Amino acid sequence: MSISNSLYIGVSGLEAHGDAISVVGDNIANASTIGYKSERATFSDMLGSQLDSQRMGGGVRLEQSQTMWSQGTITQTGNPLDLAINGGGLFMVKGSYGGQTGQYYTRDGAFHTDDQGYITNQDGLRLQGFSINANGTQALSAGDLKVGGSQSPAVATTKSSMTLNLNAGATVGAAWDPANPNTTSNYATSETVYDSLGTAHHADVYFRNQGNGAWEYHAMVDGADVSGGTPGTPTEISSGTLQFNTNGSLQSQTQNAAPINFANAATGQNITFNFGDDIASGGTGFAGSTQYTGTSAVNGLSVDGHAAGKLTNLSVGDDGTITGSFDNGDKIALAKVAIASFDNEDGLTRVGSSLVEQSATSGSPLVDTAGTGARGSLQSGALEQSNVDLGTELVTLIAYQRAYQANAKTVTTADEMLQTVDNLKQ
Repeated sequence: MSISNSLYIGVSGLEAHGDAISVVGDNIANASTIGYKSERATFSDMLGSQLDSQRMGGGVRLEQSQTMWSQGTITQTGNPLDLAINGGGLFMVKGSYGGQTGQYYTRDGAFHTDDQGYITNQDGLRLQGFSINANGTQALSAGDLKVGGSQSPAVATTKSSMTLNLNAGATVGAAWDPANPNTTSNYATSETVYDSLGTAHHADVYFRNQGNGAWEYHAMVDGADVSGGTPGTPTEISSGTLQFNTNGSLQSQTQNAAPINFANAATGQNITFNFGDDIASGGTGFAGSTQYTGTSAVNGLSVDGHAAGKLTNLSVGDDGTITGSFDNGDKIALAKVAIASFDNEDGLTRVGSSLVEQSATSGSPLVDTAGTGARGSLQSGALEQSNVDLGTELVTLIAYQRAYQANAKTVTTADEMLQTVDNLKQ
């Protein structure tokens, strides 16, 4: 091996370890980057000339910078759209980055909703997932996730369940007069019912003692609330009877069902009024409404239906299900976050901003939901920190620095030897 070869071998060591120091420097610089995966420099020897039957060494080169996909520490943030993958897989995001429109992958789960209601990352790339329609059916293919502006649809009231005690000592008064409900009833209470548009209607329910344990009830709304009604004049939407035994238990109940036509809403709405467990229906007669001597009072009321709701909050489950909470009390599954895995994650290509993209050596993305296959579970309100270990990186940096210095010594020694050869001619 010639002296000049030794010089070039030393140069190769300087180049390789200089690049390796850059890899370590990049890791240290990204020690606080969310979702960052550290890189490891790997070296490969080079062969030079042949001496007898053996090939001589020709120096070293940096073979590759290998991504270390080990799990980073997960820290809590409290933001429900901050997502961390606990296990394998990457988030899928789509859009324009660096002037190129495409699909990218990342472990950085710092997401938020943009002005159009899409879930995006810090670069405006849209998170990919499976939408869930109003019937609860999940889409088969992943797409942009839009959750902002979601509404919970209005639901018309179909059932009113009320339990109360009606005073057994109430007097039997004049016959029921819908024009004068307050003076021709013994007790009244109110409830709110909803039509098909989610419009709330105030309904007063009047009870009149007919004697011998028999009561009649009448549910009334303002005439302005129903088609053909007169504003300011009470209009009946339901009526029926309650029959109590001499021990105060509810023997039976009936309802004079009549379709309700609320103004501007769907026609023919039916509301079932129920006053609890009665003997005729197989109950005890005591678990619902009763007739005991004492003040009449409502003990329980449950009315279904509600107005349309606006989205107030989002939560994400371990399986990636995004659930919306609405101001009408509804909680509805809106979508599921998609997670991609690859047969060869080392083949993914870095593009910056903690993003990687598919390459020929990575294989195609295997897309499904969290917790399936090799995909980890999701943790909401948390972010995965960089997996860089500063202690390890600093030790590695010192080792590379020493190797760089040693290779520099090889160069200076070869240079001194060449200087000696030059001096021989003098």
